[in-house]
Amino acid sequence: MNWLFTPFRLPNHIMNPEPDYFTSPFNKGKIDFFLIDDKETFFPPSVRNRIVYYILARCAYHKEDSDDKNKKGIKRLLNNGTYGAAFPLHDSRYWKASRDPNSESERFSLYKHWARFFSFFKEQPLNLIRKYYGEKIGIYFAWLGFYTEMLFFAAVVGLICFLYGLFTFDDNVWSKEICSEEIGGNIIMCPLCDKTCGYWKLNSTCNSSWQSHMFDNVGTVFFAIFMGIWVTLFLEFWKRRQARLEYEWDLVDFEEEQQQLQLRPEYEIKCTSHRLNRVTQVLVLPSLTCIITLVLLCWATVVLWISLIIACIIGVIAYRLAVYAAFASIMKDSPTNNIHMVGSLITPQLATSVTASCINFVIIMILNVMYERVAIWITDMEIPKTHLEYENKLTVKMFLFQFVNYYSSCFYVAFFKGKFVGRPGDYIYMFGWSKLRNEECDPGGCLIELTTQLVIVMAGKQVWGNVQEALVPWLLNWWGSRKARSHPESLYSRWEQDHDLQNFSHLGLFYEYLEMVIQFGFITLFVASFPLAPLLALMNNIIEVRVDAWKFTTQFRRPVAAKAHSIGAWQEILNGVAVFSVVTNVSMAVLKYSRVHICPNHDQLSVFHQCYYITSHVVFMVKFFVAWMIPDVPAEVKARVKRERYLIQQYLHNYEVFILMKHSTCT
Repeated sequence: MNWLFTPFRLPNHIMNPEPDYFTSPFNKGKIDFFLIDDKETFFPPSVRNRIVYYILARCAYHKEDSDDKNKKGIKRLLNNGTYGAAFPLHDSRYWKASRDPNSESERFSLYKHWARFFSFFKEQPLNLIRKYYGEKIGIYFAWLGFYTEMLFFAAVVGLICFLYGLFTFDDNVWSKEICSEEIGGNIIMCPLCDKTCGYWKLNSTCNSSWQSHMFDNVGTVFFAIFMGIWVTLFLEFWKRRQARLEYEWDLVDFEEEQQQLQLRPEYEIKCTSHRLNRVTQVLVLPSLTCIITLVLLCWATVVLWISLIIACIIGVIAYRLAVYAAFASIMKDSPTNNIHMVGSLITPQLATSVTASCINFVIIMILNVMYERVAIWITDMEIPKTHLEYENKLTVKMFLFQFVNYYSSCFYVAFFKGKFVGRPGDYIYMFGWSKLRNEECDPGGCLIELTTQLVIVMAGKQVWGNVQEALVPWLLNWWGSRKARSHPESLYSRWEQDHDLQNFSHLGLFYEYLEMVIQFGFITLFVASFPLAPLLALMNNIIEVRVDAWKFTTQFRRPVAAKAHSIGAWQEILNGVAVFSVVTNVSMAVLKYSRVHICPNHDQLSVFHQCYYITSHVVFMVKFFVAWMIPDVPAEVKARVKRERYLIQQYLHNYEVFILMKHSTCT
């Protein structure tokens, strides 16, 4: 059946640009072990540019008798303005192959087969990406592609649940009773605010109850449980895919080989003393007290900024309460007349939610820009030892902040809004002493407002992200190279063309991962209220893969290649979000269930606790059973790794025996 997938495949020379050899870490002392046809091309371009950068990052430029021994590395020369830029060169223009016969024009091949939007249905040439950009960028695109493929299944099930709500529209007894003149029209509700609001009829919320049913029905309860299983399958299957790439890209022994090479030049400069280890000299900072002080200061700063977010959220809640009262007061005082709503299809609750969500989104974007610089500054102060440690520290700080920043308003609507209202004659007010009465949910529940919040924040973030990632670099490049674009390549040299492109910082991939992990949180933590979230994410990611490819290939200088055998700290963050998503979705599903199916002789809170306890334990048991059943490393890959090591050891042993015999014969 392979012919079915032919339209999705790329040519073999693009998918597999190099033969698959047995490999071993390079050792110049054993150069005869390696198959070398041409020393100039033995190392691929990504390895060569990594070696050059390693040397430049540590090269001293002070005089031997100088007291300032910190004058090291190209980064310091860039910071003080001695040099304007330092970057590896692309091997050709992206829209045409190089005229140089020695150039492989891999940039052109990547653009032709990968970076064009109309190739969105094609597989990604991961081996060519790895060869040109290095393993770290290759792993990112492998993960993003796999995540997008898995989203397809979640999107299909979510769409089915939404269609179920749409087609069972007329069978919804709850909405029928609310909209009925005999039932909802005869139920007079208490005023929504204290002074200016009048009584109102329950059937005035008819439209919102129908809208709520599309997202809040029995199907979404099933979908919440399905997503608990889906997220486990996604993470476990990714581990297997990652293990396969680890083997294919010769990264199995990565940590042992790269530990020394991963030391940051900034760390080496700051370390003025050594501690003798039994095996080797290990660099340490001179003062442990200094390190502890810096770490405490850094985390105090993180807590301060998270407190700032919480203060902003409280401000938005106060806005919601004030505007909610204003919208509610638009209704007429007479309990028998039709109610004049803010619009023909929305309630005061929904109108308040839409405006508050827009304000919240603006606050989120502003705080993100401000905190980003603070997070980098405090991570630099900690002076992490390796590049991996630096990224992990920054990842934890940024994600904690972003988690609170993006999700706190959603948690408020999902779990707190409408839960502390009080009763007629004894309402609860914000802070107890203010005149702002805690807001209530629609009679149909708060989940339609949570859906509104998710749509605005999620869609707004995706649009804003694509503008930042694609439109802004394109405009800057267009303006910067406007005078030179018409010149032939003989006058407009390769390095000048690349210099006019945007710089890809060492944290460039960090922001790409962060964007996708925040999206992952949206589609897992609150999916019980918005089953179309995976579909929205799928459509965004199909575009995201090609936008990122186009950006790397056409708009940015070639980044310094880096090795990575996994997605790093993001794996643990995804695992944490997956576990937390079970708690949030089961809680929302049980809240919906207990709200509708409650026995007269049972307290609502006790029903909720019973349902939550049983459902959450069942979902967790299934989740961990599925994770246990699926091995992290495929058996085939384990066997190949063992076989390859055995053959290499056998070959090295035979070679050394041959050398010894040769020397003894000569003697």
